[in-house]
Amino acid sequence: MTLHDPISPAAELHANVAVPFEQAFAMPKSVYTSEAFLALEQKHVFAQDWICAGRAEALAQPGDYLTLEIAGEPVIVLRDRDGQLRAMSNVCRHRMSTLLQGRGSVRAITCPYHAWTYNLDGSLRGAPAMTLNGSFCKEALGLPQIRCEVWQGWIMVSLNTDAPAPVESLREVTDLIAPFDMTRYRETYRETFRWATNWKVLAENFMESYHLPMCHSGTIGGASRLEEMVCPEGGAGFNYHWILKNDSVPLALAHPTNTTLTGDDRRKTWLLAIYPSLLITVTPGYFWYLSLTPDGPGHVNVLYGGGMSEDWLADPEAEAHLASVRALLADVNAEDKGCTEKVYLGLCAGMAVPGPLSHLERPNFEFAQYLARRIPA
Repeated sequence: MTLHDPISPAAELHANVAVPFEQAFAMPKSVYTSEAFLALEQKHVFAQDWICAGRAEALAQPGDYLTLEIAGEPVIVLRDRDGQLRAMSNVCRHRMSTLLQGRGSVRAITCPYHAWTYNLDGSLRGAPAMTLNGSFCKEALGLPQIRCEVWQGWIMVSLNTDAPAPVESLREVTDLIAPFDMTRYRETYRETFRWATNWKVLAENFMESYHLPMCHSGTIGGASRLEEMVCPEGGAGFNYHWILKNDSVPLALAHPTNTTLTGDDRRKTWLLAIYPSLLITVTPGYFWYLSLTPDGPGHVNVLYGGGMSEDWLADPEAEAHLASVRALLADVNAEDKGCTEKVYLGLCAGMAVPGPLSHLERPNFEFAQYLARRIPA
């Protein structure tokens, strides 16, 4: 690099985090807008860490499946005939067509191009008109398997055979929210959408509640106060903060029959950011989550879902309460969409300059540190 060469986005990021938090600024514009930096993220982040595919209870029966793309790799996640969750390549071993789309249930995986058919464990069951080919070996043509683990009810998938298992790398998170026990919550709805912003803008938006009073003034902005927000230091693979809710949303509070949660835990809302892109809000009564994958620098694909805790699911009024929360969250999402898309528009402006972070944006700085650890300068 000469004196006249521009500094790379990765080098800008490393310089950005090489200061104490009290002196930190927002990440450089280039890490959001650069195609080259996104390619580094795909290689060093999304292809290396664990990506959430949703909740395990969503794939309840053998043959239930979902599809996703991780760092350019099409992936199937399904429940096999033995009741185990599996992840495998979603590309046929013949002429490389993708196999399944979206979500659904199948008895076998059949290629839409030449009808090669695979069992639910990924082994090749049959291939029409291949008996005259001497090189054809059915046993050697199964779908490549991909690592798949369930952590706290979340389906986690990784292309990296050496990545530490979530049960190990996220042990601190499990201990942190042990009284809430996310394994006992049940997903009741999910959807997908695509917003015109960078994936990190949406991730950072989730990580801080500093924006709540203004961005969400029409919905949840008045349910908590900035002076009550706590942003402690996170861990190597996550950050978190919490807010205390008032009684304006009953489902956000512990159910009257709940004898496990005490004190502030009965009205505490946890906001957990599991790196790189699983964002979970969990309350005593309900949860919702976002799982993000980039679609170019200026768009993000979002898996969005939510549900309720076990005791609230048993409440006769649970359906009405959940309908109320879903309607509220739909409005919250609309507000977040507007705010995060405005941020990306601003990032693309020539006069835009990153500003200093608030003490309430510690999670954002830790997220930048995580990216810098993963992406070489």
